[in-house]
Amino acid sequence: MLFAPKEKGQGLVEYALILVLVAVVVIAVLMILGPVIGNVFSKINKTLSGVQ
Repeated sequence: MLFAPKEKGQGLVEYALILVLVAVVVIAVLMILGPVIGNVFSKINKTLSGVQ
C-alpha cells in the first residue's frame, strides 16, 4: 500500500471531461436551433402586437 495510486484527482478529471462534453453538445444544439427559436418568438411578437 506504500505506492497505492491516488484516484481522487482522476475522478474529478473524468467529471470535468463529461461536463465539457455536455457543454459542447448544448452549444452546438443552440447554434443549430437558434434561428428556428428566434423565428418562433418573432412570429409570436408580431401576433401579439397585432392584437392591440
